[in-house]
Amino acid sequence: MYTFSSKLKTFSFILMAVGILGIGYGFLKAPKNIEEVEALLAKEASEHGGGHGEAAAAHHEAAAEATHHVESEAVHHEEAAAASAEVAVNKDSVVSSKDSVIAPEAKSEEAHAPAVKDEVKNEKHAEVSHEGHDPKAHAKHVLHQLQNKPWSALYVACIFFLLLSMGVLAFYAIQQVAQAGWSPVLFRVMQGITAYLPAGSIIFFIILVLCGLHFNHIFVWLGEGVTDPSHANYDAIIAGKSGYLNFPFWIARAFIFLLGWNLYRHYSAKNCLAQDEANDDLYYKKNFKISAGFLVFFIVSESIMSWDWIMSFDPHWFSTLFGWYVFASFFVSGITSIALVTIYLKSKGYLEYVNTSHIHDLAKFMFGISVFWTYLWFSQFMLIWYANIPEEVTYFVTRIQLYNLPFFGAVVMNFVFPLLILINTDFKRLNWVIVMAGIVILLGHYVDFFNMIMPGTVGDQWFIGVPEIASILFFLGLFIFVVFTALTKAPLLAKRNPFIEESKHFHY
Repeated sequence: MYTFSSKLKTFSFILMAVGILGIGYGFLKAPKNIEEVEALLAKEASEHGGGHGEAAAAHHEAAAEATHHVESEAVHHEEAAAASAEVAVNKDSVVSSKDSVIAPEAKSEEAHAPAVKDEVKNEKHAEVSHEGHDPKAHAKHVLHQLQNKPWSALYVACIFFLLLSMGVLAFYAIQQVAQAGWSPVLFRVMQGITAYLPAGSIIFFIILVLCGLHFNHIFVWLGEGVTDPSHANYDAIIAGKSGYLNFPFWIARAFIFLLGWNLYRHYSAKNCLAQDEANDDLYYKKNFKISAGFLVFFIVSESIMSWDWIMSFDPHWFSTLFGWYVFASFFVSGITSIALVTIYLKSKGYLEYVNTSHIHDLAKFMFGISVFWTYLWFSQFMLIWYANIPEEVTYFVTRIQLYNLPFFGAVVMNFVFPLLILINTDFKRLNWVIVMAGIVILLGHYVDFFNMIMPGTVGDQWFIGVPEIASILFFLGLFIFVVFTALTKAPLLAKRNPFIEESKHFHY
């Protein structure tokens, strides 16, 4: 049986305590009214020429350029729409041969123009201050961004650790259904990591409820009046999606997904423990069946979850690859956490049957899924960037111009670094190499989630500060405490698994 080290337990408490203090500090320091924001903006303007002022100016300039890109596209479509209107008014005087050529093209442009106008309207509302037309509206917008900052930091860290444990659960279910012979000696490690799922789910669900109760503005589509045509905040695109993006349906889906995931985790762990004391393989067969059912549920729920909890931060934008992209990110993070926890336990004298071949296989998965993530990243980026459709490419224009370092830094951390380190077979058997690569991969995928969420919530007001670091520390401390406490509750070897002997003697 594993014994939770008092030093590690104390360390987890310290992380949680520091995290809570930092999160509280972030909320206290967030501006409370427009006057504070106006004073802050005036201070930034007065410091123009200093480092901070230059950084602020660069943010504003980049945001203006991103908006200008969309506006220039809109001008083209608006001109085309105007031309089509002129053709319609004067159609009696137009030669029929011209009608046959111009009219269809004009009609197409006219049909496309409203969507582009809505997109530009939204961008102009977000960045109106850069043109200097409405300072009061800009101050209100910045107020929402700065108030969103501690909420967004909390949200990013919370969903990252939640989905990391989900990645482990999915990997565990795949091993069960595949009847893998190499991995049963690692099952209790996987079950220990997925023990974080209930605590993470409760915290995350509370945050979602608070979003619906308007404690923050991080989800634009939950804003006041966005679906009301008579309201100043009306957004035609969001209104068109209101049948799906509405709080009751959204929170109900979240409840069903979180409940389903946790039920599978509970019963699969229960059956695995019961198998230890059984005289036949009944509980193993039960686990096989529920794992197969869970994977079907997971494939559907994971895709919808990625739309609901991440993609809806940018409700005007969508990508058919997004569900796979998010899955690859948290799946490789989960596998990496299995490797790191296994190496730690092995270093403390536990997991006697785990050998370098098991570590090697985990490292192969870390390498392979990192390449898979990169394939999805490039496929999504290249197709949208090359098509250059305004309402689609704005997503990447914003991130490249306002989040340049984290955007491309994530590619280096999640692809270039793992590729150079883990492509070597010998390195996959060295614990210190796996630990180094694993830490970089986990940080890189946190940055990936940061890139997916922050531009839609805080815009150009982002920076890595106290709330971001404190949120990571709190959830890391909670993760360590819950996981290693769970590992003390059961033997670290699933001794009656039908494939346990094969797993014990696994060599590659």
